[in-house]
Amino acid sequence: MTSRMIKALAVLFAATALFSACDNSPDTPKPRGYFRIDLPEKNYVLLDSSFPYRFEYPVYASLSPDLHAPGEKYWLNINFLPFKATLHLSYKKVDGDLMTYLEDAHTLVTKHMPKADAIYDSLIVDRQRNVFGLAYKIEGSGAASPYQFFLTDSASHFLRGALYFNVIPNNDSLKPVIDFIQKDIEHLIGTLQWKNLQPDNFTPQ
Repeated sequence: MTSRMIKALAVLFAATALFSACDNSPDTPKPRGYFRIDLPEKNYVLLDSSFPYRFEYPVYASLSPDLHAPGEKYWLNINFLPFKATLHLSYKKVDGDLMTYLEDAHTLVTKHMPKADAIYDSLIVDRQRNVFGLAYKIEGSGAASPYQFFLTDSASHFLRGALYFNVIPNNDSLKPVIDFIQKDIEHLIGTLQWKNLQPDNFTPQ
């Protein structure tokens, strides 16, 4: 991980932390509990294809290509159908454009600030797997995306993820599901490994 990369991550980390620290919204009463939601037992399967990355994802999720970006063969959706949620994964090969991708990822997170009560970020550093990045937890009942992240090896790979629900945002009532899926995303991040680009295509099942 280069010193330039470390400085870039530090700037992004500090910028989001500043927003969180400046959160002056008044305290609002929070419900003491939520309706019971039956959540499946956690179990994971390995995505190991011709994609330039591999990771483990939950067995109760399905994979599909991103139909809105047909030219991006390494973009992928992880669909949590019972919860009407999708984790959108976008991949870019780093070819001297790392700073652009970092700035774009930060911009896409800050777009949620008007609806967010606070944004908390956490630094991801795993030198053994050569995985570095930031994860953003976006709080606020009207925030469209409650969780986003990006990962890179700083030289060849850049992977960004954003969680969205296909329902009107109400993240207070969705909190049990958000917390449940967040653990799946953290498992994905913790099992991510980079691979070399392969010429053949992969069709998610």
